[in-house]
Amino acid sequence: MATTTNKGKRIGYIRVSTADQNTERQLDGIELDKTFVDKASGKDATRPQLQAALDYVRDGDVLLVHSMDRLARNTEDLLRVVRELTSSGVTVSFVKDNMTFTPDDSNPQQHLMMTMLAGFAQFERALIRERQREGIAIAKANGVYKGRKPALTPEQIQSLRDRAASGEAKAAIARALGISRETVYQYLRRLV
Repeated sequence: MATTTNKGKRIGYIRVSTADQNTERQLDGIELDKTFVDKASGKDATRPQLQAALDYVRDGDVLLVHSMDRLARNTEDLLRVVRELTSSGVTVSFVKDNMTFTPDDSNPQQHLMMTMLAGFAQFERALIRERQREGIAIAKANGVYKGRKPALTPEQIQSLRDRAASGEAKAAIARALGISRETVYQYLRRLV
C-alpha cells in the first residue's frame, strides 16, 4: 500500500452483509481517527454509514476500506465513488487489494486493475445468484423448497383483512403488525 504524506484524518469504512457478521477483521490493527460501519448487503443502495463517511471526508483525508467489494455495489458504482472522492482531494485506500488512489494519481495500470477486480467481483456475485436460483428451482421441482416463512400467522392475516375491510389505513395496519405496506397489499391481493 502506498504511503501518503497528507495531514488529514484517517477515516475507516467497514461493511458487513448481515448484522451477525464480525466487523473487526476488516481494518484490524489500522489506526483510524473515525470509523463508519454499515451492516447491509452490498446490493443495497441505501447504506447510511457510507453516505455519512462520504459526507464526512474532506480534502487531505484518507478513506481506508478493507476491499473494493466492501465500498461499492458494482463496478460502475466503485469507479464513480473513487473518482468523486479523489477529485475532492480524498485518498482512497483498499487495504486487502493493496491499492491506493490519490487525488493527483494518474496511474492507468492501477485504474485498469481496479476496474478488472471490480468486474470479476460483480461477475462472481452474478454467478452466485444464478446458482442460487437454479438450486431453488431444483428444490421446488423435488418438493423440498417451501419458500420463505410467512410474515404473519393465520390469525394475524384475518385481523389484517378485517381491519382493511373496516377502512383502516394500510400504513396503520402495517405499523401495528410490524410489516411493510407492500406486505399488507400482498396479503389483501391473495383474497382475490
